[in-house]
Amino acid sequence: MPLSSLPHLTRARAPLTCEIDAVNEYGEAQKVAIPAERALTVYVDKRELVTLMTLGAHPELLVLGYLRNQRLVREVGDIESITVDWDVGAAAVKTRHGIADIEEKTAKRVVTTGCGQGSVFGGLMDEVDQIALPAGAHITQGQLYSLVNTIRLKETTYKSAGSVHACALFALTGGDPEMLLFVEDVGRHNAIDTIAGWMSMQDSPAVSEANKIFYTTGRLTSEMVIKSAQMGVPIVVSRSGITQMGHQVAQAVGLCAIGRATNKRFVCYSSAQRLQLEPALAGPKPRAAASEP
Repeated sequence: MPLSSLPHLTRARAPLTCEIDAVNEYGEAQKVAIPAERALTVYVDKRELVTLMTLGAHPELLVLGYLRNQRLVREVGDIESITVDWDVGAAAVKTRHGIADIEEKTAKRVVTTGCGQGSVFGGLMDEVDQIALPAGAHITQGQLYSLVNTIRLKETTYKSAGSVHACALFALTGGDPEMLLFVEDVGRHNAIDTIAGWMSMQDSPAVSEANKIFYTTGRLTSEMVIKSAQMGVPIVVSRSGITQMGHQVAQAVGLCAIGRATNKRFVCYSSAQRLQLEPALAGPKPRAAASEP
């Protein structure tokens, strides 16, 4: 896409943590870093749309990804600019031609589960049947272990302050997975929307042509699976598990959902044909605990 047709984005990054006074288990006063959660109200062509609770690491990409994932905006070029002003906690979105039927599209809202509670507009499930993921995309067990280790070694806000979710996008071109983007936010919904916004701004074969893997620390709900599939990502890895509806959607679209992925342990919930197993890499199988007499 020509640069002239990409939206202009401000870079209103906010501090990710703040320091407070606390008391530990010994009664000692200490300084503690906590995530700096803040409200960001989104206005589209001066019409208030939604308020997102966020850390503020990449607010413009968050808004862009949110609009794309909610299917309110089909093409990134439909947006002229996104301007974030933290003094008033607002993001002003200016479109090139308006959003057709925005009242109807936003009339039905579903509040989603989980921390950093998100919301999706009711028509999101209607497009599941139209999603076609790359048929040949796969990951080996060794590459999965490499990905999990990359996340483990990453310096994060979670390690210093806790209370946040992380998502990451990887490209797989034959060797170890390459991390393209790592995002933390108060909710996994915001983190995946930020990645979707970043992807829509890229014009690189590393993003458009490579097999992509999405990683999240949060559980794989239907919303997370649908958004991953909409982004064209055929393999999703989670540190947590999967919900029943998330599993149903993953099966319907042929998405490989891998959960409980820590160290060398994991569970592949769907599309196991996309995972090339190498059981020897897992090491000796733990012995079953002996039952008491």
